[in-house]
Amino acid sequence: MFLFTAMTKVAVVTGSNKGIGLAIVRALCKQFEGDVYVTARDKGRGEDAVKALTSEGLKPKFHQLDINDLSSITTAAAFFKDTYGGVDVLVNNAGIAFKMADPAPFPVQAEVTLQTNFFATRDMLTHFVPLMKPGGRVVNVSSFVGSRTLNQCSKELQARFRSEDITEDELVELMKRFVEKTKSDQHKEDGWPQTAYGVSKTGLTVLSMILARRLSKERPQDNILLNACCPGWVRTDMAGDKAPKSPDEGAITPVYLALLPPGATEPHGRFVSDKEVQSW
Repeated sequence: MFLFTAMTKVAVVTGSNKGIGLAIVRALCKQFEGDVYVTARDKGRGEDAVKALTSEGLKPKFHQLDINDLSSITTAAAFFKDTYGGVDVLVNNAGIAFKMADPAPFPVQAEVTLQTNFFATRDMLTHFVPLMKPGGRVVNVSSFVGSRTLNQCSKELQARFRSEDITEDELVELMKRFVEKTKSDQHKEDGWPQTAYGVSKTGLTVLSMILARRLSKERPQDNILLNACCPGWVRTDMAGDKAPKSPDEGAITPVYLALLPPGATEPHGRFVSDKEVQSW
């Protein structure tokens, strides 16, 4: 059994029981030659998503995965390693955003938002990037809000976030610093703008660049491409119904990066929107 499935390619999409994630799975089911997994915190919702796609004539699979639960990540990582010998495509789509009208205090929003969008996604990357097979593709769904937020940071923070020598440890400390400063309402004087979502996506994009540099250095022969992208403003539960893009339109750039052809060497370590590399 292992020898058979180890030859099968596999794509994993986090947070994919609805919205852009579900649309990414739909597109991959049509274009990717291999097994495609819906993953979700809630088993029932994930299985419902698989049924919905199956009714469209597609053949996705399901695996439970809560990126905020480290044991869930390690269990999933072990499953894909044992079953497929690793992963060919990983799309980190899971994320959250508080509504504008949400009454939760800003420090709470900062802690919760960064926990999912940055720290939990980093946990996924820590456990799954080592599983990426040669020729693998990693796509982190970030946002143009992250680049806008970068430009609103202090000159000192901008310089670090744009530097080629920022380390993962330094980035983690900066993300923790933002959360801590919000608790005493000192984040603005520390150089941060008033957007937890934006800071979380700035962090995710910079993390993508750091990890891409590391892959180039440590596994140069494996031709793994890792990028961050913006799907655009998409009609989802998270972004609301006034957005101009449908989920299927939002899936276009993440799927483009997930299916970069064999032998491609770029983009890698970039921020991509509408299938174009954006300045950072």
